[in-house]
Amino acid sequence: MKQNELRPTEGSRPKAWRKGRGHGSGNGKTAGRGHKGQNARSGGGVRPQFEGGQMPLYRRIPKRGFNNKRFAKQYIVVNVGALEALDNGAVVDAVALAEAGIISLPKVNDGIKILGDGELNKSLTVKAKAFTSSAREKIEQAGGTCEVI
Repeated sequence: MKQNELRPTEGSRPKAWRKGRGHGSGNGKTAGRGHKGQNARSGGGVRPQFEGGQMPLYRRIPKRGFNNKRFAKQYIVVNVGALEALDNGAVVDAVALAEAGIISLPKVNDGIKILGDGELNKSLTVKAKAFTSSAREKIEQAGGTCEVI
C-alpha cells in the first residue's frame, strides 16, 4: 500500500452539509439559523461564559486573599547535570553558561538558581543567586565551591 492509496473507511467521513444552497437541499434560505434574532446574524451569538446579562459567575464570586505571583522571584533554573558540559576547574556564571549554550543571556530575570538534578564529576566554582541543598551538596562533593552572588 502506498501513501497516495490511503483512504478513510467507507462511511466514517460523512459528506459536508452545504448550507444556503436552495430550499431543495433541505438547508436553504435561512441555512439552519431560523428567522432573525442574534444568532441568525453574521457575527451573531454571544461570547463563552455570557449569561444573558445576568451578573456573570466570575464577577459574583468573592475575590479574596493575596497572590504572590507578580512579586515572586523568577529564576532561570539550571540543573547540576547540565554543568557537566563545562570544563573542569571553570568558573561558572551567567556568561559562562550562555557561552556553553545552557541558557540564553539577554534575560537573566532575578538570577540563576542551581537545582540538584543529575550528576556532577567536575570541580567547578559556581556563582549563582540561589542553590538547592542537593545541588550545593553535589557541587561540593565533586570538589567545587558554591558562591551566592
